[in-house]
Amino acid sequence: MSLTIYHNPRCSKSRKTLEIIREAGVEPTILLYLDDTPSAKDIAAVADKLGLPVADLLRTGESAFKEATDLPDLADDAALAEWVNAHPIVLERPIVVDTESGKAVIGRPPENVNALLS
Repeated sequence: MSLTIYHNPRCSKSRKTLEIIREAGVEPTILLYLDDTPSAKDIAAVADKLGLPVADLLRTGESAFKEATDLPDLADDAALAEWVNAHPIVLERPIVVDTESGKAVIGRPPENVNALLS
C-alpha cells in the first residue's frame, strides 16, 4: 500500500487522519501542501481520483477564498486548479491518495481514510 497525505500539521483532522494511517501500520508519504504546493495538474488529478469537481476541494470559509478578487469561474476546473495552486490554503485537508489503486478520500471525518486501509 502506498498512501500520500496532503497534510497540514496545524489541522486536528489532518493529524488524526495521519494517526489512523500509522496505527494501521502504514507510513504514508507526507505532502506538506502549504510548503510544497501541488501543481494545478496534481490538484486536477486529485479531484478526478475523488470523483469531484475542483470546486468541491475548496475551503470556502477561508479568508483567502472569501476575500479573493481573482477567483475564476467555479465550474472551470482547469482555471480553478491553477488558482488553488496559487492559494493552497484553500485546499481541503487532509486528502489521502492511494497511488496504487488510484483512489482518494478526504479525511473529514478522519475515519474516511479507513476506506483506503481495508
